[in-house]
Amino acid sequence: MIRHSIAISLHVLLVLAGFSLSAQQKVSVDDFTRKGTFSEKWVTGINWMNNGKFYTALAGNKVVRYDITTGQAVETIVDGSSLETPLRIEGYSFSADESRMLLLTERQSIYRRSFVGQYFVYDLRNRSLRPLSESGAQSYATFSPDGTKVAFVRQNNLFYVTLADMKEQQVTNDGKFNSIINGTTDWVYEEEFSFVVGFAWSPDGAKLAYYRFDESDVREYNLQYWGNSLYPIDYRYKYPKAGESNAVVQIWIYDLSSGSRLKADTGSESDMYIPRIQWTQDANTLSVTTLNRLQNHMRLLHVDARSGEAKVILDEMTETYFDIEVLDLTYLANGREFIRMSEKDGYMHLYLHEMSGRELRQLTSGNFDVTEFIGLDEARKTLYFVSAEVSPLERHLYSVGTNGKKKTKLSEAAGVHDVNMSPDFQFYIDHHSDAHSPTVATLYNTRNRTALKVLEDNQALVEKVKAYGIVPKEFFTFKNDEGTTLNGFMLKPEDFDPARKYPVVVFQYSGPGSQTVQNAWGGGHFYFHQLLAQRGFIVAFIDPRGTGARGEAFKKVTYKQLGKYELEDHLAGARYLASLDFIDEERMGIWGWSYGGYMSSLAMTRGAGLFKLGIAVAPVTNWRFYDTIYTERYLQTPQLNPEGYDMNSPLQYADKLEGKFLLIHGTGDDNVHVQNAIVFQQALIDAGKTFDSFFYPDKHHGISGRDTRHHLYSLMLRFVEENL
Repeated sequence: MIRHSIAISLHVLLVLAGFSLSAQQKVSVDDFTRKGTFSEKWVTGINWMNNGKFYTALAGNKVVRYDITTGQAVETIVDGSSLETPLRIEGYSFSADESRMLLLTERQSIYRRSFVGQYFVYDLRNRSLRPLSESGAQSYATFSPDGTKVAFVRQNNLFYVTLADMKEQQVTNDGKFNSIINGTTDWVYEEEFSFVVGFAWSPDGAKLAYYRFDESDVREYNLQYWGNSLYPIDYRYKYPKAGESNAVVQIWIYDLSSGSRLKADTGSESDMYIPRIQWTQDANTLSVTTLNRLQNHMRLLHVDARSGEAKVILDEMTETYFDIEVLDLTYLANGREFIRMSEKDGYMHLYLHEMSGRELRQLTSGNFDVTEFIGLDEARKTLYFVSAEVSPLERHLYSVGTNGKKKTKLSEAAGVHDVNMSPDFQFYIDHHSDAHSPTVATLYNTRNRTALKVLEDNQALVEKVKAYGIVPKEFFTFKNDEGTTLNGFMLKPEDFDPARKYPVVVFQYSGPGSQTVQNAWGGGHFYFHQLLAQRGFIVAFIDPRGTGARGEAFKKVTYKQLGKYELEDHLAGARYLASLDFIDEERMGIWGWSYGGYMSSLAMTRGAGLFKLGIAVAPVTNWRFYDTIYTERYLQTPQLNPEGYDMNSPLQYADKLEGKFLLIHGTGDDNVHVQNAIVFQQALIDAGKTFDSFFYPDKHHGISGRDTRHHLYSLMLRFVEENL
């Protein structure tokens, strides 16, 4: 759902110190919706080259090669505008030997990650360009390991092309919209297991493993798109709501030489999930991870690609649920071991296992979460990972030996570090920011920890921050009613006077494992909140129980009762804010989007009285309306846990609404359906409550678009200023 990083110059620090009170310009809605005044630059689209001396990135309509040690562009590999058939390059990938490229153009999004487009094969040796297929648009084109073939999906079927003669071979032929899917995922897997490429080449390129979804028994949801047509357009797609039937999922293995297919033995249970498949280093062994419907029983299977028979490698259960982070495995090149993440000691850590499944050792340990496994340099027997060990508010890069010893902190500056490391582990690009400083991208030599070059310092943004009087985050903590310490930060007006009383607007997301309070630049709707601060409001961010980077117990306390503890903590947060001398307790508001909209709706109904204003954007209003995988992971099914669904639904407390309330939703939201807002509206009407609402025609969950966002932020700004 509903989801869901640093070396700065002395000059920048001096510019930002104190956030000058002499700012002459003020933030407008235009600045962060239409003008891009505060655009922050990242070094994006990085593809590290094989020889370890270069990387490539998409710059404009060109794929450009950069020298790693200088950060300077040294060659334009391909210019889309200068090709014999000019293309707008929207994505690219290299074959393993870097002799060919796949160029993506005419990309059209479907849902959050899925898309269709046109792929072209560009041969760097003779500069030739050929369409991958003449038979229709393609999705997720992927080179075989030897670079001689490309597999892709079209209209729910899997294909591959042999590049020597451009002959196209159809692997499956039963694909049908809203019925059978081959080689990609259904809506709920895409959204909740975070992938759409549902096929994988074996290491020798001789086989293709792929997903097959049978959606026949999944009920359809109907979206209407209004546009300018005389009659609205109906769009029906398969969306399994909590407690309803899921697709039946199978894994098949196709042998290219014989054209034969066999089904992997994943057990007799059909009402389950297969959230991950990947080939091991053995071309005849496919790794398959399964979860039961409640997602508290995980099995790792090794499937023999010649027979389909499976061996159980890991078989684990938990009293709550398995997070998706534990599903990703790294199989070592030695063919004898793999690395995985697990929360079995109460925190997310890395573990080394034999191929048999036997645990060899715990590689990281302590009262902190590993938030990302970067990779393993097998030659130097060194792992790289990012963790919240310094603080839940920060992220730092570490290394540790495969023996679990000599852990070393590689990042120095306080804040959040987002790391992109080369496959040979010689270099990495560190995007760093903190509460006072926009992102700085620096290239490092991994082995001697030397900063080679600042690739992007966002100096233009630094100057804008100074000119517009952008205020820094001020962190605070408070204790909830049970004595648990919670984290937050405030944005105060630039001319803040502690002798005055200020209205406060609380922004939160609050969803399981999420985090809005970090020692990093920006964050959710940052410049909208800066605008509020400039209009005389204090903006507070709070992370309640259930959010991430503080261990399993803190995160999973909300199991089977989403909303309960989060609401308790936000009410405690409101009481804490009201106790501050400079807060006007009669002028406190709360808002949020998606899960945050759910929480602001709950705060204004079940928790009514403390907040005088609430805004809910695209909220879930009853978890019965949301999808199976996300909802049942945290609440079990409605059949098993009806109270968990209903006792914390804003629908149950519509008659308790107090204060000014604004409900916003996009009518084309394929994720959190507008049904949530409509049913909530009816409950409020039935209760005789007065409220405001606004619907954005045909807009999805993100309510995106330059003019649309301008309207949305202007609407919320006006509502806050007129009512708080």
